[in-house]
Amino acid sequence: MDIDINTLRSLATVASFITFIGIVWWAWSKRRANDFSEAANLPFEQD
Repeated sequence: MDIDINTLRSLATVASFITFIGIVWWAWSKRRANDFSEAANLPFEQD
């Protein structure tokens, strides 16, 4: 099988896009909403 550089670039682009979609899905999932809202309020808490 003869794979050229353009095929490898295409595969890397698709893999990067799938990874990006996975990170977005993880960040916007309902299970993470509480954790992220708590983390967002950390700078405003008093010692």
